[in-house]
Parts: sequence; structure tokens; C-alpha cells
Amino acid sequence: MPYLTSVKPGTASTDVRTGFGVPGFAHPLVAPAEWRELTRPGTPLHWVVLNVADGPGVQPDPHCLEAAGRLRNAGVRVLGHVDTAYGLRTFGEVVSDAHRFLDWYQVDGFLLDRCPADRAGLPEVRRTVTTLRVIRDDAHIVLGHGTHPCPGYAEDADQLVTFSGPWSDYRWSQVAEWTADHPPERFCHFVHGVPGPHLEEALRIARWQGAATIYFTDHTGRGGRTDPWEPLPGYWDDIVSRIGTGVSE
Repeated sequence: MPYLTSVKPGTASTDVRTGFGVPGFAHPLVAPAEWRELTRPGTPLHWVVLNVADGPGVQPDPHCLEAAGRLRNAGVRVLGHVDTAYGLRTFGEVVSDAHRFLDWYQVDGFLLDRCPADRAGLPEVRRTVTTLRVIRDDAHIVLGHGTHPCPGYAEDADQLVTFSGPWSDYRWSQVAEWTADHPPERFCHFVHGVPGPHLEEALRIARWQGAATIYFTDHTGRGGRTDPWEPLPGYWDDIVSRIGTGVSE
């Protein structure tokens, strides 16, 4: 990958730069412009999540297959969205989803969304990650905690999502001290409701807190009724130019 070169947990690269981890756009039929935009040359992408229907769906979707294929042909890492439901889904259900993503869409890894963050959930997540690395060589594994988990999770995944939420919380957020033991490429921040005038401030927070993979959008969840990640941010061109030219560095 041109921006994120680490493929093994705990290994730091010398040329890591801030880039996007896209949590997942709407279906390609609903958001064709969004998916096309991701293949624009020079867009600083670390990876893009494919979420067909709260996971891989029940059968291959030709539109999603085409969108994923275009990204992979452009050298972009595609991750399958697998929901762990904070540990409520069984090991078999999670691994079955992963197998379908591999068989149908040839994904490069997985985002384990709604991942447990407490110490009690660690053994099962560790078991899952170990299995995913067996069924997909060099799988890129991102644990979607959305908050700072206990430090043990960093031993198994390539990246951890240590913040996912609204700008109103992010601007006052604090980083866990243990994250200083790891390079910025290990951490991801997803923030919605970021006003355009505060974009540079949001980028500074990510830099101060040591997160190299980010996704900021001005869209909001509207009280949970809509998914803020599905449309393209209104200031997409602006944030691409800021990150692509190294302004945020």
C-alpha cells in the first residue's frame, strides 16, 4: 500500500502518513459517485470497508463485487465488515461471514465492528483473529472498538478503532496513555458531525492523539436514524487535498 505499509501487528513503517479508513459507503447502486471517487488517483486511502447488508449478505452481489474489484485493481485494500455485536455473535457466525466475504469478494482483510473492549472479551476476539489469519494469508485486521480497549487487543490486530462517534465528544476526548507505546499507524478515528470550519482542528487532534488512519464527515447520525458514513463528506475535496499534500502532518 502506498501510505500504510505495515502488515504485521507491532511493526512500524518509516513513511506512514495520515490517510483514510472509509467505514463503508452506501450500496454502489445508491452511492455510485462515492465509490467512483475512491478510485481517483492520489486519494490517500489506507483501506475501504465493504458492507453489503450488515455483513456479506446471503448471496454474492454483482454491484458490490464490481465496486470491490475496481478498488483492488486500483491498489486499494478492501476489508469485509463483520459485526461481532460486542461478543454476542458466536465464533461460528463471525467466521462464516468472513468466509463469505473471501469467497465472494476476495477481500484483503476484515473490520470486526462493535468489537468488545474489555478484558473478558479478549480471549474470544484473539481466537477469532487467529482464525481469520489462517483463512486469509496477510489479512489486515481492524478491531472496531470505537473506544480505547484494554491494551491486550493491540497484540493481535493490525489496527484498533479507538474513537468512533460525534465531533461534540471527539473535540474533548483524551487518549489512553498506553497507546504511546505504539506507532500512529496502529490507530483509527472515525468522527461524524465535524463542521467544515473545524476540520483542521480535528486533524490536529488525530495527530496529537497518534491516529494515522482517520475518517471525518460533516454528516450526522440524526439520532441514530441514518448512517453518517454512507454519503461522501461535503468537504471531501478539501480534506483530500489537506491530507494528500501533507498539510495535516
